[in-house]
Amino acid sequence: MDAVRALLGPKHVLISGIMQYSMLWGIMIGFTITTAISTATIKRSACFHEKGANAKCKVSGNSYMLAFGALEILLSQFPNLEKVTFLSVISTLTSLAYALIALCLSIAKFSIQHEAKGTIKVAMAGEDLATSTKIWQVFQALGNIAFSYTYSMLLLEIQDTLKSPQAENKAMKRVTLYAIGGTALFYTSLGCMGYAAFGADVPGNYLTGFYKPLWLVDIANLAVIIHLIVGYQVFAQTIFAMNEKSLATRWQAHGSFFNKIYTVRLQCKQDYSFQFTPSRLLLRTGFVIFTTLVAMMFPFFNAILGLLGSISFWPLTVYFPLNMYMVQANIKRGDSTWIMFQVLSLLCLVVSLVSVIGSVAGMLEHLKHAQLFHINL
Repeated sequence: MDAVRALLGPKHVLISGIMQYSMLWGIMIGFTITTAISTATIKRSACFHEKGANAKCKVSGNSYMLAFGALEILLSQFPNLEKVTFLSVISTLTSLAYALIALCLSIAKFSIQHEAKGTIKVAMAGEDLATSTKIWQVFQALGNIAFSYTYSMLLLEIQDTLKSPQAENKAMKRVTLYAIGGTALFYTSLGCMGYAAFGADVPGNYLTGFYKPLWLVDIANLAVIIHLIVGYQVFAQTIFAMNEKSLATRWQAHGSFFNKIYTVRLQCKQDYSFQFTPSRLLLRTGFVIFTTLVAMMFPFFNAILGLLGSISFWPLTVYFPLNMYMVQANIKRGDSTWIMFQVLSLLCLVVSLVSVIGSVAGMLEHLKHAQLFHINL
C-alpha cells in the first residue's frame, strides 16, 4: 500500500489494500481447508490399508480444522514476521518435499499405464460431464493457475525483512527470478504429469489420488500439513501487523491496557520469559477463530482457490505492478513498451474475468450439496 501511494497516489491505495488483505485472508482459509484434507487423507489411507480397498472410510474434517486453528492461535503470538524466519525455512523445505514426491508418484503411475489419460481436446475429456460443466471447470482451472503465481501481496513485506550489506532490491530481484523459475518448473511438471496420469479424474488436492506406496504418500501429506501450519503465519503476520498498527495509531495510547507489554516468566531448569500485549492476545486469537469458522462453512478447495486467484490476479500481479513500473521508469503513453503492457494487461484481465465466472459456478454447484459445519472428506 505504501508503494502504491508513493507511485500512483492515494486514490489507488484503498483498492490495493482491500485486494491485498482479502487475498492474504483467503489464503489462510485455503490453508485451513487443505490441512484438514491432508490429515483426513492420512487417516483414510490407513483405514484402506487395514480394512481393504473397498472399505467405507469416511472421515470428518471438523475436528482437524479445529485442531489446526488451536495450533495457529499459539503460533500467532510471535510478535512479527522477522520472528518467524525459521518457520519460512521449514515451509520451503516441506513444499519441495511433497512436490517432488507427487511428481515421482505421477510419473510412476503414468509409466505403468503406458498411455496418457488426459487429452488437449477439452470436449472429449470427462464424457460423463455436461459441456457447460467442462467449460466452468476450465475457467476455474485458469483461476487456480493464476492463484499459483500471485505472490506480489507479500513481495515488499518479505523484501523489508532482508538485511544489508547487499542492496535489498538486488537481492530480491535475484531471489524472485530463482523462485518463479523453480515454481514454473514444478507446477508445469506436476500439472502435465498429473493430467497424463489421471486425465479428467485428477483430484483437486493432488495427493488424494494416490494410496500406494502408503508410507510415501503419508510422508507427502505430512509434509503438506507441516508446510501449511508454518506457512499460515507468513501470511497471517502481515494482517496482524496492519491491524495492530492501525489500532495503535487510532488509540494513541501506548501506555493503555491493550498496548501495554506484559511479561510472564517460567521457572524450569532454565528461566524462560514470554512477552505479550492484551491486544495481540485477544485480536489475533479472535481473528484465527473467525478464519477457522469460515473455512468450516465453505470447504470448497478448488473453487475457493480459483475465486481468490481470479479476483486478485489482475489487480495485484498485473495492473498495479505494471502501472507502478511505468511511472517509475517514466514510460510515456503511446510508446511501444506502453502498448505492449496494455495488451498484456488486457489479456490478463480477460483471464481473471472468465476464471471468476468458473469459480463462482463451481461454488454454487458445491452449495447445492453442502451442509453448514458438516464436512466429510
